[in-house]
Amino acid sequence: MSIVIHHNPDCGTSRNVLAIIEAAGETPVVIEYLQTGWTRPQLLALFAAAGLTPRTALRTTKSPAEELGLLDSSVDDETLLAAMLEHPVLVNRPIVCSSKGVRMCRPSETVLDLLDRLPLGPMSKEGGTPLIDEEGHRLG
Repeated sequence: MSIVIHHNPDCGTSRNVLAIIEAAGETPVVIEYLQTGWTRPQLLALFAAAGLTPRTALRTTKSPAEELGLLDSSVDDETLLAAMLEHPVLVNRPIVCSSKGVRMCRPSETVLDLLDRLPLGPMSKEGGTPLIDEEGHRLG
């Protein structure tokens, strides 16, 4: 099974996760979900596989979540899901699928658990914190 990344190229974490996947020797299927949008079955399947709910997958910063009134805890999952279908940016990213599972890869090192082999380093997180050393050993 190939690796699939639901990716936003404008997001530093998403770019870093993609770089880690590629450095591990994988050629992932890249889905730029802001262009393709989401379907209801797709989101439900991804959330179920990753152990997420619409609330836990909601991107609350740099998204229209606040303006749409979605931050209030009384907003139900159906309302959140409908908003995510209308505004794909409301889904936090990146979501990565591999034969080892599906995860919301925030922080970016979460993707390491989905890879068959670690990339050679050195690699750092988007903020500069070392993630993998020169020999390909996971740090931290």
